[in-house]
Amino acid sequence: MKNSLEKNNMLKEFYIPTYIFVLESPAEKVSQIPSCPVIVFINTKSGGQLGHDLIVTYRKLLNHSQVFDLLEEAPDKILHKLYGNLERLKRDGDTFAAEIHRRLRLIVAGGDGTAGWLLGVVSDLKLVHPPPVATVPLGTGNNLPYSFGWGKRNPGTDQKSVLSFLQLVREAKEMKIDSWHIVMKMESPKGSTCDPIAPLDLPHSLHAFHRVPNNPQDKEYSCTFRGGFWNYFSMGMDAQVSYDFHSERKLHPEKFKNQLSNQKTYLKLACTQGWFCASLCHPMSRNIAHLAKVKIMKKSGKWETLEIPQSIRSIVCLNLPSFSGGLNPWGTPSERKQRKRDLVMPPLVDDGLLEIVGFKDAWHGLVLLSPKGHGTRLAQAHRVQFKFHKGATDHAYMRLDGEPWKQPLPEDDGKVLVEISHAGQVKMLATKNCIAKGVHEAPATSTVHPESSSSSDDTDDDFEEERRNFGAALSFRYLDDATKV
Repeated sequence: MKNSLEKNNMLKEFYIPTYIFVLESPAEKVSQIPSCPVIVFINTKSGGQLGHDLIVTYRKLLNHSQVFDLLEEAPDKILHKLYGNLERLKRDGDTFAAEIHRRLRLIVAGGDGTAGWLLGVVSDLKLVHPPPVATVPLGTGNNLPYSFGWGKRNPGTDQKSVLSFLQLVREAKEMKIDSWHIVMKMESPKGSTCDPIAPLDLPHSLHAFHRVPNNPQDKEYSCTFRGGFWNYFSMGMDAQVSYDFHSERKLHPEKFKNQLSNQKTYLKLACTQGWFCASLCHPMSRNIAHLAKVKIMKKSGKWETLEIPQSIRSIVCLNLPSFSGGLNPWGTPSERKQRKRDLVMPPLVDDGLLEIVGFKDAWHGLVLLSPKGHGTRLAQAHRVQFKFHKGATDHAYMRLDGEPWKQPLPEDDGKVLVEISHAGQVKMLATKNCIAKGVHEAPATSTVHPESSSSSDDTDDDFEEERRNFGAALSFRYLDDATKV
């Protein structure tokens, strides 16, 4: 009885009554204001059956109304309704609702793609004080949870494990990280093979912006996709392995219920695709330098061409110190290499800069398993642009925060342009085991400041309109007072 009483008292610190979500519901008498009210989003397809088991446990411990299955309800609709209700209740003098609004924290359980989906929605809310997010690792890579101390292994789904996680959420500190906006612009003659891919084949946080006639005389069309990421954008070898893994999982989901076996399947695909002997198995057209011309923008605000070694078959634009399940491709460059390559050290998650790293083959990737292993450090920048060459190949594999897709490329007169730029910051929750570092934790020698890193003197900006938001949710802004609290 004592243990049960302690558990009930603890759960009150996270509990949100139903009337906060449904205004027409009967009023509830609440004995205390929760110190850490949470809303839980769970992707029940993630982690085999773990997502389903986890949602059952959370709904037993908390109010059913504050735990959501992302397969049944999209987070933008949920949060849109919730914040609308909170504003109405606050206007009516409900001090409890005001405290829920001020103290609210979000929990998202799923892979990195699921976490990025929710972060995109929160970013598009455009609130002055957005709720911080904690991530439950249910995916294969789990780079976001690992970076902020939540671990990289699938957690337990029993009540004891969930209670322990909730306690960590209450004790966690808030930490800002950079948001990165990606815009992909395609232009191709009507009927060309370089057509936009279906929305269901795109990452959650990448959405079509518009498709309008570009020049009615030659019947060209322009299609623009926009979205956001928080960990990485990658292209090439690693994205192809990931794409085949996800395709196989869609066809045979019953075979992908164990994290360890999933990782073994990943390695097997890398072997069967020939990436361990890439120079013999893959044509030069697969190499990044043959696929695209890459430009970067540093602190100067001027575009400059990034020279990519001919042997590089995979390129990663990295924001967090975790890739492919906890590996750090950037490593720790020596002071001599920092000066030689104009690098800022150490890489920080809120400095407005991406670390750009290249890999030659799968053996090069395995170097990361060694204590001082790293990829080929190419640059640090706060804007990156990929302009794909015509006729190099008919497609390229790309990946955003763990979600891959197969991108058609022009074979004739079409063109594909991808641009990445800094887009503000979001708030994450971090435990004491957090490996990500921010500006305030950097050595005194660090010279980059987040407030200046995203500014630009460049006036040739074709993407100004597309960068207004991520597109992961409807572009909505709540009542004026919603952005002032």
